[in-house]
Amino acid sequence: MRATRTLAGLQSKEHFLRSRILNRDQKFFDMYSLVIGVLALFALGIYVGVSKLSNMTQGIYTTDTAEYQAAIADRIRPVGQVYLPGEEASAGHPQVAAASPAQPVATVLSGPQVYNEACLMCHGTGIGGAPTLENKESWVPRIAQGNDTLYLHALEGFAGQSGFMPPRGARMDLSDDEVKSAVDYMVGQAGN
Repeated sequence: MRATRTLAGLQSKEHFLRSRILNRDQKFFDMYSLVIGVLALFALGIYVGVSKLSNMTQGIYTTDTAEYQAAIADRIRPVGQVYLPGEEASAGHPQVAAASPAQPVATVLSGPQVYNEACLMCHGTGIGGAPTLENKESWVPRIAQGNDTLYLHALEGFAGQSGFMPPRGARMDLSDDEVKSAVDYMVGQAGN
């Protein structure tokens, strides 16, 4: 009898614990449902408010009104305009006068500059039979012909027994005075 009572007591305790756990779960579910319900009502209130607000303002801007179309056209208009040759700009836009083309600045190279830029390639190494500045003996017969002959050979070119000299040292952009100053520089260096 005692064992049945103990068994019955255990069953009642177990029933009590189950009901207590179920009661706690029911309380959690009830609170969770209440929070979800409040949030749903809050979201529904925001939706209704926004809908009413949009209905009130929709009449102000519609895509068919001229004001709306003008606002869009103003936002997407190009910053500048392109005019093709022969077209004229309207008077409302500023006109810019065309700048005159820049003229190159004439720089005159000195004798040593011309020698270093144009003559050194051949006269520094002796290419094509060109006399080098270090070989003073090869300059003696050339200097004896006179500066006018040296100028003529340097400006117009020369083909002789000892080699070939291209016109202006193959630098057609050099002026006559620049070529003559290079000849004077080389004669001065070789004559010393």
